[in-house]
Amino acid sequence: MHEIEASQPPRTTRPGFVKFGKILATVTDACAAFLVLVEIGVLIAGTSARYFFGHPLTWTDELASILFLWLAMFGSVIALRRGAHMRLTTFLKKMPTNTRAWVEVFGMVLAVTFLLFVMKPAFEHFEESLIVMTPTLEINEGFRVGAIVVGVFLMLVTAVDKLFEHATWKQLAGTIGLVVVIGSILWVCSPILATLGNINLIIFFVVIVMSCVLLGVPIAFAFGLATLSYLAFTTQTPLSIMPNRMNEGMSPLILLAVPLFVFLGSLIEMAGLARAMINFLVSLIGHVRGGLQYVLLCAMYLVSGISGAKVADMAAVAPALFPEMKKRGNSDGDLIGLLSASGAMSETIPPSLVLIAIGSVTGVSIASLFVGGLLPAVVGMACMFVVVYFQTKKEKMDGVTRAPAKVIWKNFIIAVPAIALPFVIRAAVVEGVATATEVSTIGIVYTIVIGPLIYRQFDIRKIYPMLVDTASLSGAILLIIGCATAMSWALTQSGFSHQLVSAMTMVPGGKLGFLAISAVAFVVLGSVLEGIPAIVLFGPLMFPIARVMGINEVHYAMVAIFSMGLGLFSPPFGVGFYAACAVGRVAPDQAISHVWPHLTALFFALVLLIVFPWISIGFL
Repeated sequence: MHEIEASQPPRTTRPGFVKFGKILATVTDACAAFLVLVEIGVLIAGTSARYFFGHPLTWTDELASILFLWLAMFGSVIALRRGAHMRLTTFLKKMPTNTRAWVEVFGMVLAVTFLLFVMKPAFEHFEESLIVMTPTLEINEGFRVGAIVVGVFLMLVTAVDKLFEHATWKQLAGTIGLVVVIGSILWVCSPILATLGNINLIIFFVVIVMSCVLLGVPIAFAFGLATLSYLAFTTQTPLSIMPNRMNEGMSPLILLAVPLFVFLGSLIEMAGLARAMINFLVSLIGHVRGGLQYVLLCAMYLVSGISGAKVADMAAVAPALFPEMKKRGNSDGDLIGLLSASGAMSETIPPSLVLIAIGSVTGVSIASLFVGGLLPAVVGMACMFVVVYFQTKKEKMDGVTRAPAKVIWKNFIIAVPAIALPFVIRAAVVEGVATATEVSTIGIVYTIVIGPLIYRQFDIRKIYPMLVDTASLSGAILLIIGCATAMSWALTQSGFSHQLVSAMTMVPGGKLGFLAISAVAFVVLGSVLEGIPAIVLFGPLMFPIARVMGINEVHYAMVAIFSMGLGLFSPPFGVGFYAACAVGRVAPDQAISHVWPHLTALFFALVLLIVFPWISIGFL
C-alpha cells in the first residue's frame, strides 16, 4: 500500500539536482522496465517449455532468480525516488507545514544513514559470494548478490539527491547533527548496551522502530536501521549478516509471483476485463435496493489480489459505481466506509500478495492458503451484506429499471473471459497444475490475447509506464520483506522467540485465548506497519507457537491476515482507509464516522473465523 500524500510543504528546488535526478530516473526506470520484461519472457519460456513441449528448461528458474534480485533493487530505487515506499503519514499530515518539512528531511537523513552504513557490509557479502558458483548456469554468485551492492548505492545516491534538491542547508545541518549525536550516544553506551540482554530488543525494535515509523520513515528503512544498529552496538556479529539475510528474504522463487501479479493487475484494468465484470454485475443486480453496493463487494471479491495493491483494486471498481450510487442518495461517508471495509474483507482472497508473502516466510503451502482464503472473505462479505441491507432501506430508486434478460445475457457473454481469469488462476494453483509464478505468466499471456481481440482495448503506449510501476511497487514490497527477514533473524538469535513461545503457551484460554490475542496484535500491527511488513516480521515468530499449540497453520494464517486487514483499513492509523478516501475523493474527516458499521461487521466475521476453524480449513 502506498502512502497517501496530503498537501506537501514548500520545497527548495535546485535546478542542478533536478537535472541530475531526471537523468538518474531515466536510467533506473529503463533498467527496471527492461528487467520486468525480460523476467516475464524468461518465465513464459520456462512455463511453455514445461507444459506445451514437455521439456522443462532447467536454467530458467535460476536465471529468473538472478534477474529478480536486480529487479527488486532497481524497483526499490524507483520507489524511493517517487516516495512510494510504505510508510505511516498520519502524524506528518497533522504537523504544521514548517515542522513537517523538518521531520521529512530528518526521516530522509535516517534513510541515508542506514544506506550509508549498510554499504560496506553489502560489499563484504558480495566478496564472500565470489567463491560460490550457481548450480545450473555455473556462473559466479556475485552476479546475483551484486544487485544488493548496486541497489544500495543507487538508493543512497537517490536519497542524497532528494535531500540536496529539496532541503535547506539549515535543515540539512540540523538533522545530520541530530543523527550524529544519537549515533554517538549509542556508540559511547555500547559497552553498557551489550550487558542489557533482551532489554535491547525494547530499545532497538520497539523504541527506535516505532519512533522512525511515527516520524514517517519508510517502514523498510525503519526495520533496516533498527536491525543494523542492534547488531552494531549490542553484538559482535559481523554486519555482513544484514545484507546476507536481506538476500535470503528476497530470494525465494515463490516471490517471483509478486511483480508478475502486479503487472497482470495493470493489464486487466487496461485491457477492459475489470470493466466487463462490473457491467455484468450491474445489469444482474443493479436494479435492487442496495444493488450497487452488492456489486461493489462482489467485484472486489473477483478482482482483489490480482493487482498486488488494494489502491489499484479499489480504483478499478469504485469510479465505475460511485456516481450512480450517489444519485440514489447514498452519502459519501457511507460509500467510503463500504469501499474501505471491502478492501479489508478481500485481504485473504487469492492470489493476494499477502498470501504469497506469508507462504514464503512461514513455509505454509501456497495452494492450501489459496483454498483457505476464499471462504473467510465470503463470511466477511455476507456480514457486510447485512449492513448494506439496513443502510439502503431508504435508497432512492426513481428511474431505476431492471435490465432486460437479453442485456444481462449479452453482458454475461462479454464478461465470461474476464470472470474466468481469476477462477482459472486460483484453480490452477489449488489443483497443483501450476505454481503461483507459472499461473501469473499464463494470466499475462491470456490478458494480452483477449484484451485486443475481445474487448478491443490495449494501449501499447501504456506498457512502459506499467512496467516501471510494476518495478516500483514490487521493489517497495520486496525491500520490506528483505529488511523484515533480517530483523526477524535478529529477534530469533536473541532468544526472544523461545521466550515468546514460553509466554504465549501459558496464555489463559488455550487455543482460543492465543487466537484472540494474536488477532488483537495483528489488528494493531496492521494499522501501524501495514499488511506485508506485519506478516513478514511476526509470521516467523508466531506461526511456530501456533503449531506448538495445535492450531492449524492455515487457520492461523487466515486469522492473522483478516485481523491485519481490519487494522489496515481502520482509522485513524490504517492507511487503507486514507487510500479509500483518495480513490473516492472524499475528505477523511467526512468519512471517518461512517466506516464503523462496516468494520463492526468485519469484526463479527473475525470472531466467527476464530471460533469456527472450519471456515478456513473445511475445504482443505
